[in-house]
Amino acid sequence: MGQLAQQSPATRGKPPLAAAALGGVDIQQYLTFQLTGEMYAVGILNVKEIIEYGSLTEIPMMPAFIRGVINLRGAVVPVIDLAARFGGRQTESSRRTCIVIIELTTADEHHDIGVVVDAVSE
Repeated sequence: MGQLAQQSPATRGKPPLAAAALGGVDIQQYLTFQLTGEMYAVGILNVKEIIEYGSLTEIPMMPAFIRGVINLRGAVVPVIDLAARFGGRQTESSRRTCIVIIELTTADEHHDIGVVVDAVSE
């Protein structure tokens, strides 16, 4: 799913490596979010927006990790539950649960998908 990364306990809560810029490497920014008690990150350039969880239209006969679709300003966007996709159970909805809209680029095509996460951190 593009640049999805899990943070290790040693790097959790620390800013991205600013020292990387010293070696001529570009600093990348990430959106971090929680999923089943673990912290994950996705490149901020892939994130289009973060929306409140709700108004999903379920699709019959789909795998459990596909929660449904949403209407995002006239575009139909599939919504995936990463917790279920990674082999766990479906995300329980709470007041911090949200959908992160991510833009994926493949072979000169752009696709938007929604990802259900427990909470967005930074």
